[in-house]
Amino acid sequence: MRRTSALVTATALALLAGCQGSGGGGTAAAPTTTAAPPPPPSPVAVEVSPADGATDVSPTVPLEISVTDGELADVSVVDGAGAEVPGSVADSAEDPAVDVWTPETPLAYGTSYTLTATAEGEGTGPAEAATTFTTVTPQRQLTPSIGPLDGQTVGVGMPIRVYFERPVTDRAAVERQLEVTSSTPTDGVWNWFSDTEVHFRPSEYWPENTDVTLDADLYGVDLGNGVWGKTDRTVSFSIGERHVSIADADTHQMEVYDGDQLVQTFPISAGSPDNPSYNGAHVVTEMNRHRVMDSSTYGVPVDSPDGYRTPVEYAVRISDSGEFVHAAPWSVAQQGRENVSHGCINLSTENARWFFQFSQPGDVVEIRGSDAGTLRSDVYDWTVPWEEWQAGSALT
Repeated sequence: MRRTSALVTATALALLAGCQGSGGGGTAAAPTTTAAPPPPPSPVAVEVSPADGATDVSPTVPLEISVTDGELADVSVVDGAGAEVPGSVADSAEDPAVDVWTPETPLAYGTSYTLTATAEGEGTGPAEAATTFTTVTPQRQLTPSIGPLDGQTVGVGMPIRVYFERPVTDRAAVERQLEVTSSTPTDGVWNWFSDTEVHFRPSEYWPENTDVTLDADLYGVDLGNGVWGKTDRTVSFSIGERHVSIADADTHQMEVYDGDQLVQTFPISAGSPDNPSYNGAHVVTEMNRHRVMDSSTYGVPVDSPDGYRTPVEYAVRISDSGEFVHAAPWSVAQQGRENVSHGCINLSTENARWFFQFSQPGDVVEIRGSDAGTLRSDVYDWTVPWEEWQAGSALT
């Protein structure tokens, strides 16, 4: 009990000393801090393009607005007469931080426009930027020719062909605006045959029963030398049944396939040793129930020893080098045995009639076994190796 009493006494003395403190002072004050005032909001800024005063601007150039430290509030575009141009604003596909104004209908050539953009920021007044620019005035406007035609049905060998009346100086710019879509996807690529001609085909023949669309969005595209695209064009066509025939000049036979099925084998007479048929995949481009074969069309005068002017029936053109599949009743004895034509594939009248009725533009006739070289014609696309074809693209 004496130990317990001593412990209680010691504790009481400690509490008393703590309460009295020292030197007559009270309790110490807690330290205080003063919060720094928030920084003022940054002023909103707006930038627009094209640059103010720009000339010779493409009417399809993106009208871009960039806002810093704020939000875009309003955009307006007026023409040189002050008339408002309807349009809408959306995020740029290339840079989501940039807005792009797009007109409901394309801007016109040779016209002045003013773009005005207003933005608002937090705690600051609105900001505005404007630019006045003038679109280019072309020396000439051009719309290319396109094949196949809109709504046409063609065979699996028909490439898409685009022809320009004037040389194209920026092939890549044009090719970017030629978009091909198909119901059965392909690996198709464009190939430039010249500055005025570009073709599109897949690595293999088109899949049969496929719908194909070409969007040639060339309005506002600089084709070079003062020539600009006049309008956009859309061409839609269909790939029909797969018709591929193999004409063998060595065996003097032509096998006709409908899809994967062999449906006919015909005796033929191909080009003679002096006028051999060209090897390679030929594409049907024209069909004539009656036609006059004229040697002068490929440089041989009609009145020369090798010249001729002969009416024929059921003529299916397979190249622009004078090669047809047609009826030749005068060479029936040689068909299946000997090559005696001037480069055409000769059939009997009955067989030629059947083939004529079976065929469609874009079908393929592959000629093999000839002593001639490989086909070079207006449509020799399938004789070009795929790697070489791909290298002919301006975007490779």
